[in-house]
Amino acid sequence: MNKTLHALLFAFIALGSTALFAQSSALSVEKIMQDPKWMGTFPDRINWGPQSKTIYFNYNPEENPSDSLYKIEVSNLDKIQKVSLAERKAMTSPYGTWNQDKTIKLYSEDGALHLYDLKKDTSKELVNLGGRLGNPTFLADEAQIAFEYDDNAYVLNTETGTLKKLTNIQEGKAREDREEKLSEKNQWLKDENLSLLQIVREREEQDSLSKAYREMTADPEPYTFYHGDKQVAGLQVSPKADFVTIMLMERDRGESTDVPNYVDASGYTKNLRARSKVGEDKTVASLAVYNIKKDTVYSVDTSKLPGITDLPDYTKDYPDKEWEEKEREVIVSQAIFSEDGSKAIVNIRSKDNKDRWIALLNLDNGSLETLDRQRDEAWIAGPGIGWSFGGGTLGWLPDNKHIYFQSETSGYSHLYLLDVTTRTKKALTEGNYEVFDPVLSNDKKSWFLTTSEIGPGERHFYKMPVMGGTMQKLTNLPGNNEVSLSPDEKYMAIRNSFSNKPWELYFKKTGSSKDAQQLTSGQSEAFQSYDWRVAENIMFKADDGAMVPARLYVPEASVKNNAAVVFVHGAGYLQNAHKWWSSYFREYMFNNMLTDLGYTVIDIDYRASAGYGRDWRTGIYRHMGGKDLSDQVDGVEYLIENYDIDPEKVGIYGGSYGGFITLMALFNEPETFKAGAALRSVTDWAHYNHGYTANILNEPSQDPIAYKRSSPIYFAEGLEGDLLIEHGMVDTNVHFQDVVRLTQRLIELGKDNWELAVYPVESHGFIEPSSWTDEYKRILKLFNESLLEK
Repeated sequence: MNKTLHALLFAFIALGSTALFAQSSALSVEKIMQDPKWMGTFPDRINWGPQSKTIYFNYNPEENPSDSLYKIEVSNLDKIQKVSLAERKAMTSPYGTWNQDKTIKLYSEDGALHLYDLKKDTSKELVNLGGRLGNPTFLADEAQIAFEYDDNAYVLNTETGTLKKLTNIQEGKAREDREEKLSEKNQWLKDENLSLLQIVREREEQDSLSKAYREMTADPEPYTFYHGDKQVAGLQVSPKADFVTIMLMERDRGESTDVPNYVDASGYTKNLRARSKVGEDKTVASLAVYNIKKDTVYSVDTSKLPGITDLPDYTKDYPDKEWEEKEREVIVSQAIFSEDGSKAIVNIRSKDNKDRWIALLNLDNGSLETLDRQRDEAWIAGPGIGWSFGGGTLGWLPDNKHIYFQSETSGYSHLYLLDVTTRTKKALTEGNYEVFDPVLSNDKKSWFLTTSEIGPGERHFYKMPVMGGTMQKLTNLPGNNEVSLSPDEKYMAIRNSFSNKPWELYFKKTGSSKDAQQLTSGQSEAFQSYDWRVAENIMFKADDGAMVPARLYVPEASVKNNAAVVFVHGAGYLQNAHKWWSSYFREYMFNNMLTDLGYTVIDIDYRASAGYGRDWRTGIYRHMGGKDLSDQVDGVEYLIENYDIDPEKVGIYGGSYGGFITLMALFNEPETFKAGAALRSVTDWAHYNHGYTANILNEPSQDPIAYKRSSPIYFAEGLEGDLLIEHGMVDTNVHFQDVVRLTQRLIELGKDNWELAVYPVESHGFIEPSSWTDEYKRILKLFNESLLEK
C-alpha cells in the first residue's frame, strides 16, 4: 500500500473514530435522565471503625440492591474491599456515646444496651428488657449508665449489675383527678336522696369510713407522675442522677389532606394520608423537672422570658385589627446538663419562630434565667441554629461555666461562648461567612469546624483553639470537603466534589501539609466520555444594588442561538451556585445539553438561598415572588447586556420552589420571560405545610396580605407566554390539588397558551427514569418551539 493511500485510510479511520466518539459522548434527554447508575458509583455515609483503622462507606460498584457496604484499611489505602455479611453483623455500631477519655462507648442496638471496650476491641450486652432502650448516657460516675425505657428513666450500675428505676411515670391522671365532680344539679339530687333514704345514707357513710381506713393503713405508694393526655417525648438524667427532666408533647397536626392514588395495585382509588395545611399545627411542647430528693415534679415556667408577649412587626399592617398582647406559645427543648451536673440550660423557641432563648434552668424550682435572646422579625434559622425542638450547636465546655452555641446576631451564623457566671458573650468566629458543624476535640482543647471563609462557593475544614484564635485550615481540595475524623483524630476521611466531578473519597493525616490521597474513582466510562463544563461562578448587580451569585453556562460561538434559559433551584433555602457537585445533577446535565444546543444558561442563588447570611436568607419574608423573582429578572438583564441575548428569546424552568418562581415569572414578568416550565410547583401558599410556610408568610388568617401577594394563583391573568405545567399525581408534599385549582383558574380566565402534563405514579421527587425523560423532553420541546420557533 502506498504512503498516500495509507495516510488517507488512516485519516478516514481517525475521522470515523472521532465521529463515533462524538456520537457516543453527545447528550440526549434519554441519556441524562436514565437511572443515575449510568454515571458510576460514588461514596456516601462515611464512618470509621472504632479503632481508627478502617473507613467504612456505601459504594456498591456491583449494583447490588441491598448489600453496598465497603471498607478501606488505613494500612492498605489502595484496596477497596466489600464488607462480608458476617463482618457486618459483628461490627460495632458507629453511633453511641463515649465516656470522658474515649475508651468506652455506650450504644443501643436491636433493643439492647451494649458497651464497647476500645482497648479490648470487644462489645458486650449489658441489658435487654425486650423493648426499645433510648438515650443511653454515662453518668458522672461512669460505672453508672442512665437510659430511657417505656417512658421511664433507669440507672444501671455496670460494676454491681444492679438496675434501678428512677421514675414512676404513667399515662392518664392521678386517682383524685380521675374522680368526676358532680354538677350542681346532680349534687342536689344526691343530697336530696341521702336526706330522704336512711339505708342509702348509712351505706354511703360506711363506704367513706372504709375508704379512709384503707388509706390510713396502706403502705405509702411511690411518687407517681401522671402525664395525662400528653406524650413523653424524652427523658434526661442529670450526671449525678438527682434530677430527671421530662419533655412532654401534645401532638395535633390538624386536619390532614388526602391525596388520591389512582394507580393503586388493588385497582381501586386509594387515599394517601398527607400533611395538613399551614395554620393547622397545634402541637404543644413543655418541660418538667423531677427532683429525686424532694420526690416531686414541677413544670418549667416560661412566662417570664423577656419579650414573651412581644407582637411581631407585621401587625402594624393591620391597624383595624385589635391585637392582644399575650404570652406566646413556646416549645422547650430537652435540658443539657453541665458535666458536673450542677447546672442545666434549655433552648426555647417561640412557636411563631421569631424568638430563641437560651436559658439557665433552676433545677430546684423550674424557673428560668435568660442567658441569650435572639430575635428576628422574619424567622430564626441558619446553620447550627437548630429547629423548634432543639438540635443545632449548643452545649457546655468542661469548665462547667461556659456554654457554646451558634447565632446569627452578626448577620452570619457564627460560634459563640457565654460565661454563665459573668454573662459575658464572646464570638469565636466572625466575618461574612458561615460556620457548620463545630465539635470539640477529644481533649476539649480545640474545635473542629467547617466554614465558608474562603468563599460561599467552597467549604473547608479547620481546627481552632477552644477559646478562639487562629484557625488552621486542614483541607485544600477545591469544592466541598465533608470531613469524617477518625475516633483518635489522627486521620481525615474526606468526601470531596467539584462543580463537574461527583463525590469521591480521599484520605489525609490530620494537620499534614501533604495533598489528600484519592481512594475512589467511581465515574463510569460513559460519564467520562463527555467533557462536563465547569460553570463560571459570577456575581451580577441586582436592581436594589445587591450582588447576586450565579452559575453561568456559555455556549461556543459556533452554536450560540442568542436564546437564554434561567434555571431556578428548589427548596427555597438551598445553595446551588457553588463549586461542588450539585444535588440537582440532572438539571446540571440538562443545562450542559442546553448549552451544547446554543442556549446561554444561568442558575441563580436568588434571595432566600442558603450560604449568604441572614439578610439573604430572609429576603423573601412576607413576599415570596418579590426579590427572589426580581433577581431572576435582573439576571436576564445581565445576560442581555453582556452576552448578546435576544430579549424575545428567554425561558425559565424549575421544580418545587423553582416551579413556583416560574409561575410568578410567567404571570408577573411576561415582558421578560417568553416561556416557562413549572414542575411540581406551589400555586397557593395557603395550601402548603405549616413548618416551612408559617416562618416566611406567618399564618393566612393572621397575615393574609403576605399570602395574596405571594401566591401565583392570584396573578394567573398575567400569563402571556407559553407555560408548561408538570406535576406528579401522588405528590404528598406539594399536592396535585395545587395545579388542579390553577388549571381551573386558567380555564376561567380563557387562557389557551398553556398545557398540563401529569405523572400518575410520581410523588414530589420523581423516581422513574421514564417520568424524568418525558418531563424533560417536554421542557426541551417547549424552549425549542417557543424561543427558537423550531
